[in-house]
Amino acid sequence: MSFLRKKHNGTYIFDKREFSNRLRKILGFRPGNLSVYEMAFIHRSATYTLPNGDKINNERLEYLGDAVLDAVLSDYLFQRYSDADEGVLTKIRARLVNREQLNELALIIGINNLLISHINKSHPTKYLYGDALEALIGSLFLDKGYSKTRKFIITSLFHDYPDLKKIITTDSDYKSQVFQWAQKHNKQISFNYNEDYDFTNKSSLFTTVLRIDHEIFGEGTGSSKKEAEQKAAYEAWLKIGRIGFIE
Repeated sequence: MSFLRKKHNGTYIFDKREFSNRLRKILGFRPGNLSVYEMAFIHRSATYTLPNGDKINNERLEYLGDAVLDAVLSDYLFQRYSDADEGVLTKIRARLVNREQLNELALIIGINNLLISHINKSHPTKYLYGDALEALIGSLFLDKGYSKTRKFIITSLFHDYPDLKKIITTDSDYKSQVFQWAQKHNKQISFNYNEDYDFTNKSSLFTTVLRIDHEIFGEGTGSSKKEAEQKAAYEAWLKIGRIGFIE
């Protein structure tokens, strides 16, 4: 049963007790200001409007959570890998916040049991759970501050994550790899974007074309620019390898 209930007049109310119990299982402690967390689990496709005209969804919290997550992991990796240079630390962080990894973490802790969306199952929006995880981090930061949020991220999300070592040692950030290759070989890279809006699912679909020296090397489609970029970069990396550019 969803914690979001629709009234006869079309407005929505929260079953706060049910929501609080589910949220407590994820966080490992009782949340403070429950209202801060409510919108973290409302996907853009399920946006609803308050009587004052404000539209409620988790996009702004996702933006904040993304920044907080980067800051926490940068701090953590800086301390844990004291001998690593900037490039290595940046690569490790990029792998940890990869969209696939965040989506998997979100499923492990049960965010799929809280998220409300109107996304059609046939729609290629793959990472809405990872996006909601970032929104939850944004909510936690607003409610409890940096220290509590850092503890949750490091202890609850990443410390006991079974494939953490594998993530760190596997380079799947194809965009970074293509950029490094292009810089080494004095190539020019450009990304071109196109956004289509799906009014049925109330979500955007991004298409990205990656060009190297004005030649198309890869194309990618995804629910975010990041996802589309990585897919285009993956195609480009495969092409670079096929034509013998990778040394």
